[in-house]
Amino acid sequence: MTFLSPERLWLLALLPLLAAAYVLTQLRRRQYAVRFTNLALLAQVAPKRPGWRRHVAAGLFLIMITLMMVGFARPATGVKIPRDRATVMVAVDVSLSMMAKDVTPDRFTAAKQAAKTFIRDLPGRFNVGVVSFAGNANLVAAPSTDRQAAIASIDQLALAKRTAIGEAVFTSLQAVRSFDAQASQDPPPAHIVLLSDGDNTTGRSVQEAIDASRTAHVPVSTIAFGTPYGTVDIEGETTSVSVNKETLRTLADNTQGKAYEAADADQLSEVYANIGSSLGWKIEHRDVAARFTGIALLFALAAGGVSLAWFSRLP
Repeated sequence: MTFLSPERLWLLALLPLLAAAYVLTQLRRRQYAVRFTNLALLAQVAPKRPGWRRHVAAGLFLIMITLMMVGFARPATGVKIPRDRATVMVAVDVSLSMMAKDVTPDRFTAAKQAAKTFIRDLPGRFNVGVVSFAGNANLVAAPSTDRQAAIASIDQLALAKRTAIGEAVFTSLQAVRSFDAQASQDPPPAHIVLLSDGDNTTGRSVQEAIDASRTAHVPVSTIAFGTPYGTVDIEGETTSVSVNKETLRTLADNTQGKAYEAADADQLSEVYANIGSSLGWKIEHRDVAARFTGIALLFALAAGGVSLAWFSRLP
């Protein structure tokens, strides 16, 4: 719980003063009573009653005052609210290293299957776009709620030379900024999911991509796809294509995203589900002062009822 007007909580400092004033009043009453030497008259002025009853109404009254002071500070609780215009950009590495078969049936096929499963499982209110990147990056599906268009674009992906991770981030950010008429001034909440297995070999650097993502407040989560033992045959030559986890982790860690390692399609689908869940909600603080006011009213009624029942007067 938080308070929308926390400075008003200083009023609680008055409670000890009220309690002290009550105790002082009780002591003065006792001192006044002992002035009478006539015991018969003393019994009439200060008849003997159960001591604890005198304090119940006062205690209830102090609790009521406390609740009202807390309510005056506007207490609020966090509530999960679905994000409007939430957008996920899926950037898929289509470099030749994705032909490696260290992931069943191969990196490229497994990545496409996992991406399509992720898109199908996203809540309907989410927009999703697809970017492919090799030597350059291309927006192959603009962000929208059209799941079939996004899935069809993944089916049409083709492999090419080199890997431009930085360009993939910039292209994804541009797609977010072009989402609708107000996106240039008020971009939608977005998250980039970048799936790759290699180094940034061309285009703008990973550091430039980090700077751009941080400026746009768009996290980039990366998935290191593959193992250290992958190989591909290119023009009759076998080439080692070990996954570069360090570069991908640097990109994620510096943009408030998360870095994952996915050895197969099932693990990748779980990663995507977690990212989609975290993007879909925001926390809003809602004023709940009325609750405290209502409870304070109950204590006020209790204090009045007790005082009337035992002493035939209001506190």
